[in-house]
Amino acid sequence: MDASLTALQDHLNASVLGAETATYELIAALLAGGHALIEGPPGVGKTTLAKTLAQSISGAFQRVQFTPDLLPSDLLGHSLYRQDKNTFEFIEGPVFTNLLLADEINRTSPRIQSALLECMNEGQVTVDGVTRALPAVFLVVATRNNRHRAGTFPLPAPQLDRFLLSIEMALPDSATRSGILKYHATKTTGEPPGASIPLEKVADWQQQVRRIPAADSLYHYVIRLCDAVRQHGELDATISNRGALALMQLARAIAFLEEHEAVFPEDVQRAFIPAVLHRIERGESEFENDSSARRRSAIRLLLEELLEAVPVE
Repeated sequence: MDASLTALQDHLNASVLGAETATYELIAALLAGGHALIEGPPGVGKTTLAKTLAQSISGAFQRVQFTPDLLPSDLLGHSLYRQDKNTFEFIEGPVFTNLLLADEINRTSPRIQSALLECMNEGQVTVDGVTRALPAVFLVVATRNNRHRAGTFPLPAPQLDRFLLSIEMALPDSATRSGILKYHATKTTGEPPGASIPLEKVADWQQQVRRIPAADSLYHYVIRLCDAVRQHGELDATISNRGALALMQLARAIAFLEEHEAVFPEDVQRAFIPAVLHRIERGESEFENDSSARRRSAIRLLLEELLEAVPVE
């Protein structure tokens, strides 16, 4: 593995103790050029993980705190009339960056969330009839608390479908939490971030990931997995073409991290649940007496059963 990629992974693991799986999946999203949704209860390091990744890359970073009073122009930008020039000037919004942290994305209405649809799917923004391209390296990392839902809004299916994967973070075990307390008690303020990785390096990694080959049988395997979700009586969900592409894209990134010369079935299996779980969420009314954590655990078990039942061939 590239030494700078290993250093990035080590730096993220050291910054958020006990989050090795979340770190691995976030780096996979970066390599795949897709967007990540980090979910979990408050205070487990979701925002810290995203900020540490941003500080480790030499590109631009913007953070937006999603609140009920947010406006689309607060994200995308707006046109400002310049009286001295007798013309309108476009003021770029925070989406014109390399890494956008959408903190607590479910704290604002679906109407505002939909402002991100075009930029997440097409890498561009259209304001006042003019389309402007976003940077070539563009990643949205959104955080969502899956508890304490007062004052929150559901994420619409089109919004969820634009995230390459969902990353679950939970409270670590007691030994790790003791280590976290010790780390914060002994660290000095103003500690420098890890080595900054040039954007050109990130773009090169993404190109290498796209070039990793896959056999035709792997494409058929991905489709069979997606069809198995659609045909499952207890899931009542359909994985879109975008979802199937995301699964294949994430599998390529995992193959790159594992230094495989091609995409292997185990890469697809490793990518399956993170790429699919958030795409099959059900309505709140169906689970009025059930917690979000229990619901997701049940769906995860069903997906694990599918992985065992669908043959690779």
